[in-house]
Amino acid sequence: MSNGDDDPTDADEVDAEGSADADAGELATTEDPDERCEAAAEALEAAATEAALDDVEATLDAIEADLPPVPEADEDDEDGPDDPHEEARSRLADLRDDLAAARGPYAADVTGAIESATAAIDDGDWTEQGAGDVADAVGSFVDAVAEQVDTDAEPPTTVEEATTVLDEVAAAVETAGLDPDVDDETIAALVDVTDTLDNDIEAAQEWADLSVRETLQAEGYYDVLGHTKDFPMEWAALKEHEKRGNTAMILSALEKLDSEFMEEHCLDALERMGPVAATDEAIETMLARAEKRDKPAVRILGKMGATEAVETLIEYVDADSDAPLQKVTFRALGEIGDDRAVQPLADKLLMDNDIVRPQAARALGLIGDTRAIKPLSETLKADDDATVRAQAAWALRQIGTKRSLEAVVDHGSDETFVVQTELDKAREELDAAVPNA
Repeated sequence: MSNGDDDPTDADEVDAEGSADADAGELATTEDPDERCEAAAEALEAAATEAALDDVEATLDAIEADLPPVPEADEDDEDGPDDPHEEARSRLADLRDDLAAARGPYAADVTGAIESATAAIDDGDWTEQGAGDVADAVGSFVDAVAEQVDTDAEPPTTVEEATTVLDEVAAAVETAGLDPDVDDETIAALVDVTDTLDNDIEAAQEWADLSVRETLQAEGYYDVLGHTKDFPMEWAALKEHEKRGNTAMILSALEKLDSEFMEEHCLDALERMGPVAATDEAIETMLARAEKRDKPAVRILGKMGATEAVETLIEYVDADSDAPLQKVTFRALGEIGDDRAVQPLADKLLMDNDIVRPQAARALGLIGDTRAIKPLSETLKADDDATVRAQAAWALRQIGTKRSLEAVVDHGSDETFVVQTELDKAREELDAAVPNA
């Protein structure tokens, strides 16, 4: 018999087994990341449930955690640091993308898409045709969803009802408690019909989709034209809208037609229409232009009698560097006739500009406030410019009280014919027993 000391074979076998175990342990902790990524890819391809996908994600997290940090860049290395695991990091990124693509779809994807469709409908500027198409699209969507989950939602009859109906459908999908593994076919079907809804809403007609002429046509701008049409049609229709007092159509043409010719004629039409054109929308539109010192808009606001514009126009009373703006502003304030403008206009009777000063006097006459009698009387007596004196006398006559007429008559006589004419008219009116102030 031999013992252990005399038989080296057994000892060698033990040493060999111990060495093998040590090598196996080392391999387990230093497994090649590329091989681990390949195994994760196979697991991902075989994954059939969300739980299996969660396991794959955990595996990817573990691989990434075992990778050493990216080496720091060397100042002398222009090409950046040499990363021995660059390929593994890239493979991990690709696997995470594949994992994300493999997940779902979920019920939350459906409800999220419905919310997006609701927002698109709310934000849309639909034509009449487009609004009908949207309502029809939501109706078809409701019918398709009802084949997959229980819902009490009814197809809408108008675009205004569509968003409320979609909220009801989204609530029904959420209440159904769909599981991504068990109800995957149902969820996929809902995703498909939601995609169809998105496409239908995208295809529905909005005003921005139309050309200018198509937009005006859809609004009925050309409906006023008979069989004989002047050229251009836009101008012919504009003249007819002016006759009919269709302010909204004129504003639409003003907004949409990119033509200086039509802009000029639209503004002229509004000015001629005066108070007839004074809708809230028209005043707001002209006021926005007037705030940019647009003189035609200022004139139109005066013809409209737009008291909403008084505060803005008063700001321009002192625009001494822009005499043309002052002239149209003074006249507009006079035509509006608001007493807030009396003092600012009276102050301008003392300005140096002989072209603008008469307009201030005339505006005070149009307003007709008796507070203007004193400054106008002083202007009639003291102003060296005959045109200014004539306008001051005219303004006093427009105020028309006994005191204002006496202020004109008390001037006596004037060597300038136009002023003397006003004095004579005032005397005649006073003699005709004008009521006392």
